[in-house]
Amino acid sequence: MCGANDGNLKVIEGSLGGRIAARGNEIRLEGAGEAGVRHFRTMMDSLISVVRGGDSPSPDFVRDLVQTVVAPAAPGPQTGPSVLQDAAIHIPHGFGKVFPRGRNQAAYVQGMRSHDITFCVGPAGTGKTFLAIAEALNLVLSKKMRKLVLTRPVVEAGESLGFLPGDLAQKISPYLRPLYDAMESLVPFEVIRRMEENHSIEIAPLAYMRGRSLNDCVIILDEAQNTTKEQMKMFLTRLGQGARAVITGDATQVDLPKRVDSGLLHAIKLLSDVEGIHFAYLNTGDVVRHPLIKKIIQAYENETKT
Repeated sequence: MCGANDGNLKVIEGSLGGRIAARGNEIRLEGAGEAGVRHFRTMMDSLISVVRGGDSPSPDFVRDLVQTVVAPAAPGPQTGPSVLQDAAIHIPHGFGKVFPRGRNQAAYVQGMRSHDITFCVGPAGTGKTFLAIAEALNLVLSKKMRKLVLTRPVVEAGESLGFLPGDLAQKISPYLRPLYDAMESLVPFEVIRRMEENHSIEIAPLAYMRGRSLNDCVIILDEAQNTTKEQMKMFLTRLGQGARAVITGDATQVDLPKRVDSGLLHAIKLLSDVEGIHFAYLNTGDVVRHPLIKKIIQAYENETKT
């Protein structure tokens, strides 16, 4: 609970304005006001709950817990420290629970669980694809869904897909590699290979989805900002009985030719009032990659504004 070299306690200490001392089986907060004591007790209860559940809270989880407790949003169903634990994803045979990093990611996970179609829009590094694949692996490996289908639009940059070497799987591998990277960070490679062998995972370019009806599947459409309006409509109408779809994209990285509208942006405007569809929005505050990524994104955003 305290973390390596009391690292978790140091993160909490920096947010409360007091001093935390761990002696034997006691953890004390000294020199903090009434609000600090209240926040401290709330965070300690949350950490104890996580440890009792068999997990080791990381410094990143503690930082997000501090943000949730010390700087809470307006009261509602998605606030409070328990939101991070309630939205945790447990993947059978995985490397451990996946905790959302903050309220926005927690709302995204809860949206995937309660809606058949979920759109998630946000800049690079905010966990859009990672959390979608984590939740999908949870559903498939726990036998709640029959298959995981991963797809991306193939946007060519000066080189025709047909002239690339190899068969279809080898041609599209570079486009879909990020999806495999996410899976390999969540479950052992042997689990992925076994899923491929029993056909419980399928990876295909978006163009090959036409004419299909996918039942009891989790379908993830990644890089959806590079779909056309026609491709997005085609994808959304592939859902069969018992299927769920997660559509992720970054509105600032559209690689389509000029004068071609993004199917993702069009769908957000068109479907925003349709009941049963969840829209999740992440921002630079949700970036979970290298700390410099957040600064890089902010620099580009500032340039656009000026």
